[in-house]
Amino acid sequence: MIKGIHHVTAMTGNIRKNVRFYTEILGLQFVKKTVNYDSPDTWHFYFGDATGSPGSVITFFPFLGMPRGQSGVGSTNVIGFSVGTDSLDFWKKRLKEYQVDFRGPFHRFDESYFTLYDLDGMELELVASPNDPRKGVETPGIKGENAIKGFSHVELTCSIADKTAFFMVNKLDHKRLVEENDRIRLYTGEALPGNYVDLVSRPSMPHHKGGIGTAHHVAFSTTDLETQKQLKDRLSKTGIQVSQVLDRKYFQSVYFREPGGVLFEIATMGPGFLIDEAPDALGQSLKLPDWMEPDREKIEAMLPPLE
Repeated sequence: MIKGIHHVTAMTGNIRKNVRFYTEILGLQFVKKTVNYDSPDTWHFYFGDATGSPGSVITFFPFLGMPRGQSGVGSTNVIGFSVGTDSLDFWKKRLKEYQVDFRGPFHRFDESYFTLYDLDGMELELVASPNDPRKGVETPGIKGENAIKGFSHVELTCSIADKTAFFMVNKLDHKRLVEENDRIRLYTGEALPGNYVDLVSRPSMPHHKGGIGTAHHVAFSTTDLETQKQLKDRLSKTGIQVSQVLDRKYFQSVYFREPGGVLFEIATMGPGFLIDEAPDALGQSLKLPDWMEPDREKIEAMLPPLE
């Protein structure tokens, strides 16, 4: 019932730098401009492929003035994006051109990758995987064969990786793919980029401290409300505290923490981001759910201005 990664949500401290990094430098589409439904005085930005397909979308809450966070045990500490097998030379040149710090290439499993950091210091990877059938979308300065295709994987930092692996295999439909050193790679469905979750054991690291430059949660895809309910019931029967179903307009969500402390979401695959904007208009205007429309003027006045 789990279909791979749906999206990852993180926190930024600078709106302009955040938008510039993920659109101008990495070449992602600005998919949606909306607000944090739980705190509507805060923007919520979505970046992804041309239509915001599940498995391609990274989202951000800009919390201006929030302290920097600290990566550590109990969090999603690395977000990997999948790029073309022969594209790392292109990305090496591009990252140097835009003065983005990066390291590598490194090699892991059957992949080569760069490690880099966004402008808030969050750790990312550009992974050249030989078995990603997805196509990249050409954007200014980036040809399709070099473009980001979506997620490769997320890396969860655990105190005991086997404990989280046991939970994900038995409750969230994952399978073990391969192990290397202290890294366990899981997958759902087909063993392809976008379906990978890497677990690493770091018992000596401090615990995660949320803040700017850290991931808030990782969301996994499920088909619809019925499969989401089945998963919710399965988790609840094992004593996991699961939230009520929350309407996020573009998908329905439930939230919970796995036994190692990482915040997970299960999100439906639909209705998607095209329900209120055409593909060529994505991200151009503030979109609000129906229940917030009566307060649009008030919400717009509360939000930090965008340049």
